Amino acid sequence: MSSGSLISKPKGPTTIDQRPTTVVLPHWLQSLNRDVVSCTRCPRLVVYREQIAREKRRAYRDWEYWGKPVPGFGDPNARVLIMGLAPGAHGSNRTGRPFTGDASGNFMYPVLHETGFANQPCATSREDGLVLKDLYITAAARCAPPDNKPLPCELANCAPYLDRELEGLKRLQVIVALGRIGFDAYLNYLKRLGKLDSKAAYIFAHGAKYKMPDGRTLLASYHPSNQNTQTGKLTRPMFVTIFKEAAKLAPV
Repeated sequence: MSSGSLISKPKGPTTIDQRPTTVVLPHWLQSLNRDVVSCTRCPRLVVYREQIAREKRRAYRDWEYWGKPVPGFGDPNARVLIMGLAPGAHGSNRTGRPFTGDASGNFMYPVLHETGFANQPCATSREDGLVLKDLYITAAARCAPPDNKPLPCELANCAPYLDRELEGLKRLQVIVALGRIGFDAYLNYLKRLGKLDSKAAYIFAHGAKYKMPDGRTLLASYHPSNQNTQTGKLTRPMFVTIFKEAAKLAPV
């Protein structure tokens, strides 16, 4: 099934580099993003993302939903990477950019602005002028999954894209994993490289920090989902501390 057959063009810029038009992404990243956006490897996710994009949420009925896999976003020379879970059905699946236009992004981007990783505290669309500095955002899964729960086989289908992304981001020093799935995604990446035999020694907990066999640091955080932020499981000061620590661990 072709994702373009059911979904009209996304609102905002149609270029997939998702940065201001004066900035050109390296060729490898442009090629990767094209492959991500055109992916149809997971039939369940193709059906779901396109159904959401057709039916829409009432608050966004005037939007032309993105309705395709969402590529990563940020600085190709980043020292810090955010590893998320998957696009939100009415957030990234609508806007086409990670953590853009939903409650998680509304919580996260002000923190990234405060800690020096973003030029502004808001993220509403691909044309809002947001630029990240020394930070790149990606996810374990690139399509919005039902109930925010990608299947193991769907995560496996996305893994080659993640491998290419992490290989291309040569300056990375710190991985900030948002939630257990993002945490496991990086551990599994190292296992695929043959740099990690077992995940048993790496326990997910908010604020957990591990020096990894590839020389990078894995820093864990609760995911900034409504479920976590509205219940107080993750507070703004807790999240600010994570990104201040990430900045310290990845000096210029």
